[in-house]
Amino acid sequence: MGTGNKPTLEKIEPGFGSSFSYRTYYSDPDLRKPTFWHYHPEIELVYVNKGCGKRQIGSHISYYRNGDLILIGSLLPHCSFTDSLTGHERESVLQFKEDFLGEKFFDASEMVGIRNLLERAKKGIVFHGETKRSIGARIEKLKDMDPFSRLLGLLEILKRLEKAENYTILNAGGFILETSLQDNDRINIIFNFVKEEFIRPISLDEISEKVSMTNPAFCRYFKKITGKTFTRFVNEYRLAHAAKLLHEKQISITDVCFESGFNNFSHFNKQFKAFTGKSPSTYRNELKFSVS
Repeated sequence: MGTGNKPTLEKIEPGFGSSFSYRTYYSDPDLRKPTFWHYHPEIELVYVNKGCGKRQIGSHISYYRNGDLILIGSLLPHCSFTDSLTGHERESVLQFKEDFLGEKFFDASEMVGIRNLLERAKKGIVFHGETKRSIGARIEKLKDMDPFSRLLGLLEILKRLEKAENYTILNAGGFILETSLQDNDRINIIFNFVKEEFIRPISLDEISEKVSMTNPAFCRYFKKITGKTFTRFVNEYRLAHAAKLLHEKQISITDVCFESGFNNFSHFNKQFKAFTGKSPSTYRNELKFSVS
């Protein structure tokens, strides 16, 4: 999907005999998901088995290593998590509507905790450590189950996620979508444009014109939705890309700086340390020891 195309609401069809969708993507390039920003009413649970890549959820951009387990709420814009350099074994994706078992199902007393989990997921949740590995293994086991067992398995997984303590809310600073799908399309247009063009300077004039807004109106709109300025969002996009390059490409840190859209090496070093807590050289040197 090019930057000029209007993002569309992704339509998700569960398989025959099932009330929710379960798909597995392997590292085969022909079986990978599309890599543009999109959204859908379904809640999405993604497990990436091993490998590394960018987390791109709402206005949160970061880089993960050693696989990932993410719960994404309804209509929260996101981008796929794996690409040709990711090095993952497979990516499992579960998608279901909040009312897929009936409008009042999650209002039942036994489901209050899961309902609260799904509410938190509207900002995106990433799970860490043993939680990620043990629940990820359960997600992969669903693949070979019959539809009824798979449904019970999904509820069990959601309950375990609700009880988990080792997690991070990704858009803790706020991410508020408008009620209008047209506004949701607008934020996806912005995100997709940044994804394609972040290596070069993007002026406020250019991005405002892209979504037919004045500069002040665009700045207010973007801050209201994402909780951060457009400049900060682009900067974080570049820094997450720099982390990806440090891990995946054997190039100099100077080259990483320029390939990530920075034109000042000392500024890049300072920004990267503020973003990750480590200098680029320390970050690269520690990669081989990471088990997070």
